Amino acid sequence: MSNPLFNLMGSQNNPLMARLQQFQRTIQGDPRQQVQQMLNSGRVSQAQYNQAVQMANQLARTLGIK
Repeated sequence: MSNPLFNLMGSQNNPLMARLQQFQRTIQGDPRQQVQQMLNSGRVSQAQYNQAVQMANQLARTLGIK
């Protein structure tokens, strides 16, 4: 499946792109469930979770992703 963020970022020579691809490979299953598990286990705080959701929503709006 094509990832709009990766398409926007372009070249694999881009260091940020390489980090994003590495992160994408580590995600197994539903990312929302994984984040919820991190919140439930205390690996991230509610404030960190809220900030991440806000950033993700802003990025999705910027990229035109629903």
